[in-house]
Amino acid sequence: MLYVIACGAPPARHVSVLVEMAQARGWTVCVVTTPSGRKFINADHVERMTKYPVRSEYKALGTADVLPPPSALIVAPATVNTVNKWALGICDTLALGLLVEGVGKNLPIVALPFTNRDHAAHPAFGANIANLREWGVKVLFGPEVYPLHAPGTGSEYLHLFPWGMTLDAIDEMEI
Repeated sequence: MLYVIACGAPPARHVSVLVEMAQARGWTVCVVTTPSGRKFINADHVERMTKYPVRSEYKALGTADVLPPPSALIVAPATVNTVNKWALGICDTLALGLLVEGVGKNLPIVALPFTNRDHAAHPAFGANIANLREWGVKVLFGPEVYPLHAPGTGSEYLHLFPWGMTLDAIDEMEI
């Protein structure tokens, strides 16, 4: 069971590409979004693809979970906000709660950040990527993965977003 977690960034519009690729590799997929990420995706389309509801909020207390537990997680696109909160253990959204818990459970996790060069230059971002990597998260970030862009130009580079690289990284991890 693969959870794909999509944050509020332009590549999230195309999260169905990752879902389709994962299903072709034999994964059963559930999609979870941050509240901002949900604004970017076509939830109805993704739900038809996965046969599971797209979740972006914690379930109501005392209700059964509608998603089976994950055996691996991919967070793509991962925003600076999500990376920084995740590394600090903040669980103020369902997506972050799952990511923090995933580290605690030692689940295979791959993160593919999407950010501009000015956000990426903030010292906390680099430090938090280093922390996540130290804790066993495979963070796909650097010029060999995806070029950083000027603020406001990210949508011009969506065709370069390496969705398949996340699946290759998960396949290399022990599950």
